[in-house]
Amino acid sequence: MMIDARLDGRTGRLTLNRPEAHNALDAAALGALRETLEAWAEEDLRALVLTGTGGSFCSGVSLGDVAELDFATDNPLTRLCDTLERFPAPTIAALNGGVYGGGVELALACDFRVGVTGMRAFAPPARLGIHYEPAGIDRAIQRLGAQMARRIFLLAEEFEAEALLAHGFLDHLVAPEALDAKVSGMTATLEGLAPLAVRGMKRTILELTRGALDAEAARTRVAACFASADHAEGLAARKERRAPRFEGR
Repeated sequence: MMIDARLDGRTGRLTLNRPEAHNALDAAALGALRETLEAWAEEDLRALVLTGTGGSFCSGVSLGDVAELDFATDNPLTRLCDTLERFPAPTIAALNGGVYGGGVELALACDFRVGVTGMRAFAPPARLGIHYEPAGIDRAIQRLGAQMARRIFLLAEEFEAEALLAHGFLDHLVAPEALDAKVSGMTATLEGLAPLAVRGMKRTILELTRGALDAEAARTRVAACFASADHAEGLAARKERRAPRFEGR
């Protein structure tokens, strides 16, 4: 099975399991990932982790599928990354190894990225005569800025782990053996925060970065959080000097 999907409490975990092909995604895997994300969007999850097996996180779309699918009119990788970017709960890319091609966009579609020493990343479309999907280029610009997007797509530059951290591609860089613990700590933090506030602010951040803020809807989210049982619980916990117990209502 190429995709291992499991729920661990209030955290969803998606693992790409095709290490012999650097976890390249075929058409079936692209669809399965998107369908899982759409189903889990209805669950009361506090976090989602996307990772891979072996020495690579993901090498993008299988070259055989690139040749067979009509990426110019209906790009399945773009649809997957859009679905991942819009996932209601915060998402973490646990980059267990190299990130190549469309895998770069897949990682950038997550809210947070944790990498390991020794990894590297690059996108080779210019080496293959491919014009990368504009939505993916825009995703890179939104996350990293236009100049980094130029280096990634125009120069097809390869970046080592330390450079990825310095340029903001990575939020954290750890030794390979420390990856699970670091990501588990992040999911534990997210599971302990008020989900209405976190989900609402994630949506607001996304809309602001896209220049598409629905101001009325944002005000409604702000008001709903102030009126929520979670807000009352947060105030009570602070007064009583204890950890809050948020229920998402």
